[in-house]
Amino acid sequence: MSARSLPLATARIIAAVEDGVGWITFNNPERRNAMSLEMWQGLGDAAEAFQQDAEVRVVVMRGAGGKSFAAGADISEFEQHRANAEQKKSYGEIAARAHAGLSRLGKPLIAMIEGFCIGGGLALALGADLRFASTNASFGIPAAKLGLGYDYDGLAALARVVGPSAAKDMLFSARFLAADEALRIGLVNFTVDAADLEERVRAYAASVAANAPLTVLAAKSAVRLFEQYSAAADAREVAAAVDRCFDSEDYKEGRRAFLEKRKPQFHGR
Repeated sequence: MSARSLPLATARIIAAVEDGVGWITFNNPERRNAMSLEMWQGLGDAAEAFQQDAEVRVVVMRGAGGKSFAAGADISEFEQHRANAEQKKSYGEIAARAHAGLSRLGKPLIAMIEGFCIGGGLALALGADLRFASTNASFGIPAAKLGLGYDYDGLAALARVVGPSAAKDMLFSARFLAADEALRIGLVNFTVDAADLEERVRAYAASVAANAPLTVLAAKSAVRLFEQYSAAADAREVAAAVDRCFDSEDYKEGRRAFLEKRKPQFHGR
């Protein structure tokens, strides 16, 4: 087995290549692999590197520690980096570069999901072409419990994968879904016992890496074009609504309640 690591500016994202498969590991296990600003930057760097690496045929994303794929954005940073709509824009540009790098990846992208896959972590998983989940995985978008808003692209991706009705259920209720329900609604492609998940993903990735790269790229390009039916030429109304969330008293209350480990009291302002 040939393996090599890619140098990145942060140790919170690990990038490596093994036998034609690029591995991206979210390495923040003490915070359930919550995505910090430096991790978004590192993820963008890793995506660009794998796109340019001719040896890489398939890319797999995973979380370190086995208990979480990614538990969304690191809310502990929000007071410093994402406290209002203006800061949210700057933060969002760095995160958007990472998402754009993954979306431009001309190679199959697989999400290997163990444990929690929440909020921004679920948005990352939705950016993958395929999702493998352990049977103990848990999925959710808790924005309604925090008072923040999600941009159009991420929510459109969710609606494309699970359909508008299931997407609304997840967003309105902010409830968590177990792996069996995620499989039933099409949020994941496969569920596998936790002990067998990595072996199954490695075998699948190896089989894809052995296929004709130009054929796989052509297939990915065709499906990507098909998916553009739900792209918005003008999503200004959605963006304005999201900005109102980030500038609201409810968002301040949601952040405080999360840090104080209590139930928030929202007032719609």
